[in-house]
Amino acid sequence: MDHRKEAVTLTLPARGSTFYVYLASIVAATSGLLFGFDIAVINGALLFLRRQFGLTEFQTEIAASSLLVGCVAGASIAGWMSDRFGRRKVLMVSAILFALSSIGAALPRSMEEFIAARFLGGIAIGMASVLAPVYIAEVAPARIRGRLVSLNQMAIVTGILLAYFVNWVLSFQGEQSWRWMFASAALPSAAFLAALFFVPESPRWLVENQRASEALLVMARVGGSAEAYRQLDDIEAAIAEESGTFADLLQPGMRRALIVGIVLAVLQQITGINTVLFYGSVIFKNYAGTARDTSAIGASVIIGLVNFLATIVAIATIDKLGRKPLLFVSSACMAVCQLALAGAFAINPPPPLLVLALMLVCVASFAIGLGPGVWVLLAEIFPTRIRGRAMGVATVSLWIACAALTLTFLSLAKALGASGAFALYGFICVFTAWFVWRFTPETKGRTLEEIESLWRH
Repeated sequence: MDHRKEAVTLTLPARGSTFYVYLASIVAATSGLLFGFDIAVINGALLFLRRQFGLTEFQTEIAASSLLVGCVAGASIAGWMSDRFGRRKVLMVSAILFALSSIGAALPRSMEEFIAARFLGGIAIGMASVLAPVYIAEVAPARIRGRLVSLNQMAIVTGILLAYFVNWVLSFQGEQSWRWMFASAALPSAAFLAALFFVPESPRWLVENQRASEALLVMARVGGSAEAYRQLDDIEAAIAEESGTFADLLQPGMRRALIVGIVLAVLQQITGINTVLFYGSVIFKNYAGTARDTSAIGASVIIGLVNFLATIVAIATIDKLGRKPLLFVSSACMAVCQLALAGAFAINPPPPLLVLALMLVCVASFAIGLGPGVWVLLAEIFPTRIRGRAMGVATVSLWIACAALTLTFLSLAKALGASGAFALYGFICVFTAWFVWRFTPETKGRTLEEIESLWRH
């Protein structure tokens, strides 16, 4: 199709702008910052919540996992909503829900009200976790797509670190400090909503919805006019071969992509990383002998900082070393760390510094590979026309696994001991390394259309 005739009235820039694509990607990735903050803020707040409402271990698990149940719901509807209304509009909805949840979680009079507010925030996270990486992947050129999609993971770990730091600062304010911990996310939520008015819709979504001229403008601003016309032809050729239904994912080749995506999404969560991110302060206080609340929360700040720094390394290397090598090294190192943690918790009493050191290495291992790498792959491997829905299926699986892990950790640690729980996570990491080595394709440097073609061979 000759789009030059269609675009006679358009004035397309001959050269693209790296600044433009980075701006759009950073705005979308801001949802990841809110995602990370909301996920991690419970870590420090749990110590005060347990005393405020007199929570049992099971009730503590419910309080921590209520957000994640909302994530399952949000991820379930995000794909359909984004395919129907566009990526950007649904991200705007998530920004509004982030703000409402942060205020609601700060003002509950009962545990039921708190759980409802956190569930609402989970819906926002579920939507954002599906759409931010998809949006970035659909805007970014192939040569820097891994780096830009990893910005979302960078924003997530920045949000986690920010939450840990805010928790630590506010923890000195006494028993009601947990309310301010949750309320502090309201302002960045409003800023995210405002910024979304200044970025474009996904060009691939525009093409799918017969708005090729608008898509050309966006792609030309990213890569220049010549590249925009070439990409438009590639996108339309890919769309023409797809019916746009879930049934397509069950066809030979596409079914393989779906299975790999779901398994990687689940394994990313059940390797046990979120036991540290969600329950870090509880682990240090109850299992590693840390006496003071502020010290337990302060240890989480160190973990958040290491997570942040290791993610910078991942972003700098993922488009050079590739997705598969980082995923393999990440899961193998995590296996060693989790099994070593099992050994450390078998000592009575467990050495706090050894526990902290092993957790730091474990978190760093996750951050250089499984953390950003799985999100990058999920944003890359599915067909264009149903990428939103397919990403939704994989992300729902991810959040179900995350909720299951969070809902069972304290009970599992009680039944098997902390040593047994971390040994189980270690063996799951071993399986993850094998699965990555055996079944995961390398997508580095390939266009989304080339990756789609890869599954057909």
